[in-house]
Amino acid sequence: MTEALRDLLDGRWADLRRASLDLLAKLEPAGELSREDYRAWVFEQLRALADGGHPLIGFPERHGGRDDVGGSVVAFEVLGFGDLSLMVKAGVQWGLFGGAVQALGTDVHHDRYLPGIMSLELPGCFAMTETGHGSDVQNLGTTATYDVDAGEFVVHTPDAESRKDYIGNAARDGRLAVVFAQLVTGGERHGVHALVVPIRDADGSPAPGVTIEDCGPKAGLNGVDNGRLAFDHVRVPRENLLNRYGDVAPDGTYSSPIEGVGQRFFTMLGTLVRGRISVAGGAGSATKKALTVAIRYADRRRQFTRPDSGAEVVVLDYLAHQRRLLPALATTYALHFAQEELVSALHDITRERTSPADADERRQRELESRAAGLKAVATWHATATIQTCREACGGAGYLAENLISGLKADTDVFTTFEGDNTVLSQLVAKGLLTSYRDHVGDLDPWGMARFVADQAVGVVIERTAARAIIDRLVGGSSESLLDRGWQVRQFEDRERHVLEGLARRLRKATPETAFDVFNAAQDHVLHAARAHTDRVVLEAFVAALDRCDDERLALLCDLYALSTIEADRAWFLEHGRLTPQRAKSVTQAVNDLCARLRPHAVDLVDVFGIPESWVAARITG
Repeated sequence: MTEALRDLLDGRWADLRRASLDLLAKLEPAGELSREDYRAWVFEQLRALADGGHPLIGFPERHGGRDDVGGSVVAFEVLGFGDLSLMVKAGVQWGLFGGAVQALGTDVHHDRYLPGIMSLELPGCFAMTETGHGSDVQNLGTTATYDVDAGEFVVHTPDAESRKDYIGNAARDGRLAVVFAQLVTGGERHGVHALVVPIRDADGSPAPGVTIEDCGPKAGLNGVDNGRLAFDHVRVPRENLLNRYGDVAPDGTYSSPIEGVGQRFFTMLGTLVRGRISVAGGAGSATKKALTVAIRYADRRRQFTRPDSGAEVVVLDYLAHQRRLLPALATTYALHFAQEELVSALHDITRERTSPADADERRQRELESRAAGLKAVATWHATATIQTCREACGGAGYLAENLISGLKADTDVFTTFEGDNTVLSQLVAKGLLTSYRDHVGDLDPWGMARFVADQAVGVVIERTAARAIIDRLVGGSSESLLDRGWQVRQFEDRERHVLEGLARRLRKATPETAFDVFNAAQDHVLHAARAHTDRVVLEAFVAALDRCDDERLALLCDLYALSTIEADRAWFLEHGRLTPQRAKSVTQAVNDLCARLRPHAVDLVDVFGIPESWVAARITG
């Protein structure tokens, strides 16, 4: 049974996942190092990953890669069981920097840069975020102005707010940067584009016109050399423009296969969605690691005696402790299956797309919306669960030797990088109103409100995973709390009701009140996004159950569903979906499920397959 569960968790990329675990097991934890020594250690381990073939997975076969985009995300997830600075550094080099060259460049860029990026001969940066523009990428201040006489772009940082900030690989190791800037030619702006810009010369000194600063010590991830970049009229050849979605001819003429600055911008960013999906997976791995330590410890730690026997009680036998850890474990399983579906969708859509014209716009926007929602929920879950694990281990959880404090520090930033979670949740909600996902436009509040008002808005719940299974469950469901069809109906009903209410609120907007109306509905927007993502995650779990007959998995699914309803029981009570007595029954059912899962708790974390060298905490023996 446990082997079958392990096979289910390993999923579509089982062989690759296990090979990546074997590669990770060959690396040793860093131990206590100074910040500079830690950075050097991370770079050495990055070379070990390169030598072990890790970066080849997601790059084109013509350059020695394997063309396996989904596999590259899975391999990144596995790194989340190890040193998180190494995971992030690998993500910057091969996911963000290399991924941008691959997704936004053309054959000439691939031939010139990808071999060196894969081998680590060309360490690089992904220079998008600015001091004054984090989530608002469309209004970046950096400019790239074409000089027709010289045949060059002039990259410039006009003010302090426009310097590139928090850029991984910038402070120590990066030689090149993919710089996102407002493209200007012939005095006309064409929106944000990306260019390859050298930031260091051959001896490692800053390139002419480039200023590099070290961001200094951080709360975590101190093995990653984050830095700041500023450009003082830095010139690069015209050919350095990554021109898949927009090009400038030698005479300065601009052309693009996609009309409209807004549509081109969102299309370009959509190709970079792999980074967001990877962060969700990495957060999931860190969460599994924390739960493994906390549950193993709780299974051996004893506190207080039973009055009937005088024997000390194992901590995990206390219901209060079970309630801290086991619903979090159930949610971690649920998010794992949702992540697997998301990675598969990314892989399949990427394989089908060979040119900008081939993109299925609807499927791509659905992918982006789901990636935004899952990234937000998974990273918020990681932050909350790792904190819970720290507390569940008492003072021992605060010691570095027991790993959880390091996980807490290193993952804290996950909620805001690769997209601020609150902003991402707004994007999810906006995409959920019927037909909006097919509407290409900006995120202007009046445009959003006007679009809603112009449509016969009705919320359609589009089931995502194993539709036939879900339809059968819902159609034949009873009113039992443990009836999975009833559980799915509650999630669907909440999503539908919240979205319909949001649409009604937005219809009230006029051009003069649009911002205020939208701003006043922010709480509603965030609730709609969460309700949608929760439902998608539950359906992924239900689909996984159909592939593995394991009673423990069924109990975990019930626990995920009912603990989620319990957490939002105020809504279910306020809207008449639960009576007060029924709400109490939900709580009792959660208690009962925790008790039934308690004997299996250690097995359910061991099956994650984390290499023992990376989960060896003193408190677990």
